[in-house]
Amino acid sequence: MRKIDRYMLSQLLVLFGFFSLVLVAVFWINQAVVLFDRLIGDGQSALVFLEFTALGLPKLVTTILPISAFAAAVYVTNRMNNESELTVMQATGSGPYRLARPVLVFGMIVFLMASMLHHILLPLALQQLNERETEISQNATSRLLTEGTFLHPSQAVTFYAREITEDGVLRDVFLSDRRKPEEGVIYNAAEAYLLRNQNITTLIMLDGMAQRLSTETNRLSTAKFRDFSFDISALVRNDASQVQRAQNITTWRLMTPWDPLAKEARQRIGDIAEEFHTRFAEPLFCVVAAMIGFTTLLVGGYSRFGVWREVVVAFGLLLMIDGLGSTFQNPVRGDARLWPLLYLPTVIGALLSVGMLWYVARPRRRRRRTQPAGEATA
Repeated sequence: MRKIDRYMLSQLLVLFGFFSLVLVAVFWINQAVVLFDRLIGDGQSALVFLEFTALGLPKLVTTILPISAFAAAVYVTNRMNNESELTVMQATGSGPYRLARPVLVFGMIVFLMASMLHHILLPLALQQLNERETEISQNATSRLLTEGTFLHPSQAVTFYAREITEDGVLRDVFLSDRRKPEEGVIYNAAEAYLLRNQNITTLIMLDGMAQRLSTETNRLSTAKFRDFSFDISALVRNDASQVQRAQNITTWRLMTPWDPLAKEARQRIGDIAEEFHTRFAEPLFCVVAAMIGFTTLLVGGYSRFGVWREVVVAFGLLLMIDGLGSTFQNPVRGDARLWPLLYLPTVIGALLSVGMLWYVARPRRRRRRTQPAGEATA
């Protein structure tokens, strides 16, 4: 590459890194507030919060990469246009296709970054995140130790504790067990304790009453007890968490036949096809995002009134093309044979970029001219 190409590429990469850091920080703060409230409220430590935040970063980065590439291309093109650097390059014989070469190389670099995230880091992070969420969901202590709130640790089970003392005593406990369709049981106790023995969690209730309602005979029976032990290990058991979803499977494994994978993941073949091809289509969209930002401003040329209109048009095109990708996801999930639709937004964006470069390269294209302040009119 020539020095001017390396110069332009370096500017693009520097601004890309800056915009990526800013956007990651903004999105991370929004997600971290909700995540912090949920985890800390459930009794988890700050280390668990940091672990979940780190595991969620690959997904966040894949979301902002096209935006950062677009913003970097727009900013660098606008600055080089305002400082007449593009004018000098064009005066030395560099055409639009020649000027677009460093932007295309920049887009390919972002494409490689996004591909590494989509194919390797993101599936591994989601798999680890799913395992950690499963461990936390199976931790009955963290699920039940929330005072003053009706909780549902499992389907058809409701738990409530009015107060939790500093030594772990649960006061005024309410437990509703409706897992058996033929009967429902409600337990009330003045105090309760949670005891763990390896994988078994037991709720010890003191000075309470059990009410059992038979739905077949519509008969209610009550019994008072001084102490009663209740095994709640099954309440937090989640068999669905053991399912390996398509999002957590590496791309290499997704290249195997999809019928066994669909049965294992309990998903449709269309879901597998959509996940597989999205991992290729989204990184390619990063190249399109950078090219659209560059070519749109190149068509506008120089104006002393700024390029805000071109920026709005470029951003609108980016949103429109990205919206098409979201629209085509549901048809592909319904019919795996429609997977080429996922690449259609990238093809449309590439055609728009090439069309704008062709328009700029026309010898008699309409140019926007501005008269220097010191030049007299004829």
